Amino acid sequence: MPYIAIKAYPKDEEIKKKVVEEINEVFLKYWGCPQEAISISMEEFAPEEWENKVVKPEIEPNADKMMIMSGKKKY
Repeated sequence: MPYIAIKAYPKDEEIKKKVVEEINEVFLKYWGCPQEAISISMEEFAPEEWENKVVKPEIEPNADKMMIMSGKKKY
């Protein structure tokens, strides 16, 4: 706890590492958990796959759980 799953368009390895490190730091700072408790995954999808592999099966069915959706805060 926590497990953070990131799904995004492809980026180079250096950018992915920087993003994961920043997210890791945010959870250490604000969530109050030890480093050993944090797991972060990164899964990439081509733009033409995004709608069918991410939006329809994952985002739309979980719209009530989204904190930010399509750039808009839901809180």
